[in-house]
Amino acid sequence: MLISTLDPKTIQLTPFDDVIYNTFRQDFPNLNVAVLSDEDLKDPNEKVRWRNFIEKFNKVDDFSFGTLLRADASKENSPENTLLVVRIQFLAIEIARNREGLNDSIRKNFKPVPSS
Repeated sequence: MLISTLDPKTIQLTPFDDVIYNTFRQDFPNLNVAVLSDEDLKDPNEKVRWRNFIEKFNKVDDFSFGTLLRADASKENSPENTLLVVRIQFLAIEIARNREGLNDSIRKNFKPVPSS
């Protein structure tokens, strides 16, 4: 896992991280990305907001591909901690988690095992 080896704040997921993050926080200024639920993403009102956000990035490669996202940023991937989102949602949320320090605990708790 990349975030367990590098400082998450320094990870660049795409060449468009700044634009994705700034647009995401402009469109979703109060969304708590630490812990997400299906309602945060799929409530009828939220679906409209997300659809408008997603369309702004329809030029990004594979922007609408299905992607797995950790619901709780403090926990590792598991069937119970996984939501299905489109790639641009994943990127926006993970970039926000990296920049806002929410993935720091993953780096501290899941150190890579040194190779022998």
